[in-house]
Amino acid sequence: MAKQMKATDVRLKTADELAAQLLELRKSQFNMRFQRATGQTEGVGAVRQTRRDIARVKTILAEKKRSATQS
Repeated sequence: MAKQMKATDVRLKTADELAAQLLELRKSQFNMRFQRATGQTEGVGAVRQTRRDIARVKTILAEKKRSATQS
């Protein structure tokens, strides 16, 4: 299972880096869905952790967009 991302580490990245990371996390989530369907799950908490990481990246991306429009 992948290590949990820290929000402080995610905040240091640019919006382009976050978009690329979000795409990679979604691909990982897609692959995990197939693994679960075929009975090849890699870990119990991996799906949950990936889902939370996606939410964390999306939240910080939204914060960056919101602060960019207000400035």
